Amino acid sequence: MQIIKKVFRFLWRFLIGFFTTPLLAKFVRNKFLLWSIRLCLYVGYYFIALQLNLFWLFGYLPELAEVRNPQVAIATEFYSKDSVLLGKFYNENRTPVTYDKISPFAVNALIATEDVRFYQHNGMDFQSLFGSVASTATGDGRGGSTITQQLVKNMYNTRKKVNMGLLQYIPYLRTVVAKTKEWLTAFKLESFYSKNEILEMYFNTVDFGNNSFGIKVASQNYFSKQPADLKLEEAATLVGLLKATTSYNPVRSKKRAKERRNVVLGQMLKYNYIQQNVYDSVTQLPIALNLRKRMSSDNDSYIRQFVERSIKGWLQNHGYNLYEDGLKIYTTINSRLQKHAENAMRSHLKKLQKSFYEHWRGKNPWRDDTGVEIPNFLEDQIQKLPLYEELKLVFNNNIDSVNFELRRKKPMKIFSWEGYKDTLMSSMDSLSYYAKLLNVGLMSIDPFKGEIRAYVGGIDYNFFKFDHVTQSRRQAGSTFKPFAYLAALADSFTPCDKFVDKPVQIKYEGGQVWEPKNSDNKFSYRTKTLRRALAQSCNSITAQITDSIGWGKVIEYAHKAGIISKLDSVPSICLGSSDVSVYEMTKAYSTFLNKGKRSDPIIVTKIYNSDGEQIGDFKSYTEQVIDEETAWLMCYMLLGALQEPGGTSQALWGYDIFPKNNEIAGKTGTTSNYSDAWYMGMTRDLVTGVWVGADYRSVHFRSGSGQGSRAALPVFAKMIEAAYKDPLTELVPGPFPKPWTKIKRTYICPVTPDSTEFDYLFSDSLYIETPFDSVFVSDDTTQKEIQEIFD
Repeated sequence: MQIIKKVFRFLWRFLIGFFTTPLLAKFVRNKFLLWSIRLCLYVGYYFIALQLNLFWLFGYLPELAEVRNPQVAIATEFYSKDSVLLGKFYNENRTPVTYDKISPFAVNALIATEDVRFYQHNGMDFQSLFGSVASTATGDGRGGSTITQQLVKNMYNTRKKVNMGLLQYIPYLRTVVAKTKEWLTAFKLESFYSKNEILEMYFNTVDFGNNSFGIKVASQNYFSKQPADLKLEEAATLVGLLKATTSYNPVRSKKRAKERRNVVLGQMLKYNYIQQNVYDSVTQLPIALNLRKRMSSDNDSYIRQFVERSIKGWLQNHGYNLYEDGLKIYTTINSRLQKHAENAMRSHLKKLQKSFYEHWRGKNPWRDDTGVEIPNFLEDQIQKLPLYEELKLVFNNNIDSVNFELRRKKPMKIFSWEGYKDTLMSSMDSLSYYAKLLNVGLMSIDPFKGEIRAYVGGIDYNFFKFDHVTQSRRQAGSTFKPFAYLAALADSFTPCDKFVDKPVQIKYEGGQVWEPKNSDNKFSYRTKTLRRALAQSCNSITAQITDSIGWGKVIEYAHKAGIISKLDSVPSICLGSSDVSVYEMTKAYSTFLNKGKRSDPIIVTKIYNSDGEQIGDFKSYTEQVIDEETAWLMCYMLLGALQEPGGTSQALWGYDIFPKNNEIAGKTGTTSNYSDAWYMGMTRDLVTGVWVGADYRSVHFRSGSGQGSRAALPVFAKMIEAAYKDPLTELVPGPFPKPWTKIKRTYICPVTPDSTEFDYLFSDSLYIETPFDSVFVSDDTTQKEIQEIFD
């Protein structure tokens, strides 16, 4: 800021010194004429400095060549970690249209609303400008920009930070500079193009909302017709959108869109583009949309949408347009692992869906907690959809007509595991069909870098836009239990401490009593170590340790590990009674393997501009939240799901995923009514979260087929099986790391009634107690190394 002030001080002194010399005053005696000449010189100097971008003060100004040949926007590409093109960001639905293919209603509506003197000025309408200044002074915020100036702002991005010079940091002055540049460029445009050509460029570049750039695509998307065929009310609706594409979006709010449309019609009446009787009749019409059913191409995906959400704020702060600036974005995704994840999902979900249909053969699956079919389920659900409100407007709230339309069969394309199908189906039939489909969310993360390696937001983005990794939150069931054991270990417990599997009663707020049952509704009354209790997913012991340390501590350590959702402060929280996302569960489990460091998952690492210059570099934010000893013990605890008898991950032994003494840790999860099936799997260098279930919680299995070990675990297993056979996934099988820190506490696991041998801290290790610290010696430790430990 000081540099800018000095530059201005120099320029001002130069101007005053030059233009107030006695020489000029000597030849011009009249003071009014003298100052008039000086003013003209000042303005001329300003325009010259603006054109030259003197001292980088004024920023980019389109040159004549650019005005005569406007540049086409460049697509942004995004790549995987292994440099495979994953997709593009571009305004694919901007299709140019010639002036004669645009409805006269649209042209007249635009001129009447935005620039009524369009045919009388040369790009700068000083009459309108002075009028807007006067109206602003009286509280009426009427704009003064001409259509040509708006075109300049849209086409050349004159208000973007990267196109503004150093003066952008000075309030008011930056606005004056931007306006001047728009005036100059508008004058150039008017010099090279006819009025109709300018209107044509305007209609082809303007944003009509809902990713509809240009009037041709907007006409197709909102009304399923060509721009030449737009009716008066439709043209007025589109022009009304230009004031604020979000506020007046007819898809989001027909009421506000209608109000704005009628304002446009009022302007057309005022300037004699329509007659009073036409205005009176058209303003009464409802907003009647005919939205085009567009099938997404391979360009769009869950990853593409997540990448955009992840960097949207950064792009805005740095003045870049994702869809026009030709950026190159490098993500953390491993294309090979992503492919294996998608294949594993398809392979298992196809089979599981068939099993689900067989399970409910001849019956509807939407049931309440007692198993009774929910009456009027489809009717109640369809009334919550935007389609229902649209039909009410179309049929003037005649519910009989709405219901008839909802049950009228019509051609549509639907998803199926055998491929997309063209069929005849009513809206009610469609809702019934899709409500019975099972969906999935999967995310794999490198726990040490916080980088997302695979991301599957659902079974098919073309039909299911809802992202089941980040946008969906469901009860985690038993996959939440590790946070209770984490809190216990952080308190004073050890993996070897023992509890009895027995009925439990826990009193909490308001005198309520919670009596958890095990998944099989039985109690063994046997003593179990904490490791075995977690491995066998014993509810009663999990509840006992929660009662001992307090459920507030469980919540505290869940948040420390990485859970960000609000968690209910009730004892049942330890069994996963609150809703969480796949994203945050995977993040939290990664904390264990990352030596207690919590890392925020990232999907973008680098961004380059169209010139190949790196403009963005991203790394995961990491924070130590759990001590290293406790983190290692949690990994050891989770290994018990395979190593302890009765561990809930035993189904993994049926897959070829144990080369080179490979170890896998994990936890299954199932909600009480089988609505949600989870599996959290950990290898030595990857953490994966998988959720499987229907979008409606009342739609689910009634038996073991809906358990996490059967519905979710196979997706993880099949992905890892394929990944280990593919060296390009960069996954290296092998055992988990040995303690990465000194174990400072002594953990001794004595014989228990259900043990056949001593329970050492490592099932393949020998526990040695020395006068100093506890140490762990694996089977491959040599006698010499053991002697050195004692020495």
